[in-house]
Amino acid sequence: MKKLNKLVLSLGLLSSAAALAQTELRFGLEAEYPPFESKNASGELEGFDIELGKAICKVGHFKCSWVESSFDTLIPGLQAKKFDVINSAMNITEQRKQAIDFTNPIYRIPSQLVGKPGQGLEPTVESLKGKNIGVLQGSIQEVFAKAHWEPKGVTVTSYKDQNLVYNDLAAGRLDATLVMAAAGQAGFLDKPEGKGFAFIGKPVEDSKILGSGIGFGLRKGDSKLTNDLNKAIKKVQDDGTVTKLAKKYFTGFDVSVK
Repeated sequence: MKKLNKLVLSLGLLSSAAALAQTELRFGLEAEYPPFESKNASGELEGFDIELGKAICKVGHFKCSWVESSFDTLIPGLQAKKFDVINSAMNITEQRKQAIDFTNPIYRIPSQLVGKPGQGLEPTVESLKGKNIGVLQGSIQEVFAKAHWEPKGVTVTSYKDQNLVYNDLAAGRLDATLVMAAAGQAGFLDKPEGKGFAFIGKPVEDSKILGSGIGFGLRKGDSKLTNDLNKAIKKVQDDGTVTKLAKKYFTGFDVSVK
């Protein structure tokens, strides 16, 4: 009888370990936002958030997959259970926390204006009045621009894809774009079409709109998964993984969460 009990206990422990190792986690993301997430020439996902997600899955013992969606449909997609977690450079804001929960902040990136230097542009209402500023639909940059600039005479044009913003900026159909700085650097300024453009002025500030940093979004009340992810996040922060990835993908940006 004792041997049978030991066998049952052993099988139970093995079963629990296997279940932990096979816990499935589906990441939702918008794959057109380098250097955070995009596709290479072979159609494979790559970028900071992709490697971060893989590191989280390794230390958290998750079996991970990826589900693509436009950025403005990520929260509805999460709520509709099309995926389990948003991992797409999404800032933690009070407005978003009304709809979904978040993990602890993982990293932070400033938001800056990109345009042609020498034209008198600054990230101020006075400078931008009468100008056309492009933003990504559903982003905190859109919320900021519509709250601070649009009511004062600045045209704010929203796009489903940040690359379309860059195309119109390069073609002269926009005067500037407000963008997450690392995305503006890698997605536009470092490319041939970004020649002649630069960051304009200092990063914009509004902690209520721009949030406390970037984290993973989860469905309301999913406390166990939130706790499990927070434990994994702390591990990749403490072991230097986040800092290492930041040095690989970002140039000149302090991504630490204050």
